[in-house]
Amino acid sequence: MRSFFTDIPAAKPDPILGVTEAFRADTSPNKVNLGVGVYQNALGAMPILNCVKEAASLWISQEDTKTYLPIDGVATFNSATQINLFGADSPVIKEKRATTVQCVGGSGALKLGAEFLKSFFSSSDVYVSDPTWDNHQVLFGSAGLKVSTYPYYDSNTCGLKRDTMLEALHTLPSRSVVLLHACCHNPTGVDLTPADWEAVAEICEQRGLIPFIDMAYQGFAESLEQDAYAVRLFAQRGLTYLVSNSYAKSFSVYRERAGAITVVTASSEEATRVNSQLKRLVRTIYSSPPSYGAQLISLVLNTPRLKEMWLVELAEMKNRILDMRALFVETLRSAVPDRDFSFILQQRGMFSYSGLSSSVIREIRSSHNIYALESGRICVAAMNENNMEYVCNAIAAALKKGV
Repeated sequence: MRSFFTDIPAAKPDPILGVTEAFRADTSPNKVNLGVGVYQNALGAMPILNCVKEAASLWISQEDTKTYLPIDGVATFNSATQINLFGADSPVIKEKRATTVQCVGGSGALKLGAEFLKSFFSSSDVYVSDPTWDNHQVLFGSAGLKVSTYPYYDSNTCGLKRDTMLEALHTLPSRSVVLLHACCHNPTGVDLTPADWEAVAEICEQRGLIPFIDMAYQGFAESLEQDAYAVRLFAQRGLTYLVSNSYAKSFSVYRERAGAITVVTASSEEATRVNSQLKRLVRTIYSSPPSYGAQLISLVLNTPRLKEMWLVELAEMKNRILDMRALFVETLRSAVPDRDFSFILQQRGMFSYSGLSSSVIREIRSSHNIYALESGRICVAAMNENNMEYVCNAIAAALKKGV
């Protein structure tokens, strides 16, 4: 009997996961994976935070059921998420104008948001930055929404196309969805300044655009409070919008898939209606979210001692990335004295658009077993004092070769 699945083609490999798979298959003892999307410590390992370990012990001692969670997840997780996003004294929280639903990671939050937009704004196009995280276009496109781009990164200056971006946003039709990175822009590391955010918020208000803020790296740029600047600015201006957030990086709990979608509305009654529609969508996709990761994060965020421990550990991760960013530029300056890489110091977060061409990326992979995305995106968090010189010398050799 002929198989029903004979004509199904193989899917194209994910550009990021494909690099990791190739790295794992490499048997070289000198291999380095700069394409990975997770934080690593100075030993090249992904740490389990002490606050998470303590929360795990607490949860094991008090968990008394394995029944399903409510459709919208752990209530204390959702309320703590709102405090992280808006601040404890925010009118948005006091007036109950925001509704938060626990999701299956940041990707799940984006997917739920996309399905919600498809249900109620099906004629709206989604605009993402050029470039953006590859999965953004896939998530919104698979929901049946048309996805286009707005100008963002300037390869000539290795910075922001500020004026061009603002001009483009000013031309978008009313009710267009604009996806914005709250901080630590993935993949470039180039962030908006407070003044840039003010301009974007004003355009969204004037043009009647629907902001969708993605915040996957809160605490990795400046601090928990400063990294929420855009989310809080939009709230202060009275805008209605969506926010997806992930705790994978900030808590180093990648496999636990802990994220949330929050919708800021005009009233508590409106928020209740939106919540009912989000829960309807959840019911059709995965019915209810996983418990473990959300319970750990809830315990940390709602236990003062554990939260203080977390803030210290979060700052340590952020500072190590800053140290590696500075060491990367310093080591490149010695290895490639005729080329200026100082722009990397202005970028923020785990990733850097290195300015290296795809041919250089291919060369350091084939000749030195160093893996990175062909866009030139490098995970700064994957660097350490043991591999930094090797990486920079390989880059210098590739540039000298003229590839």
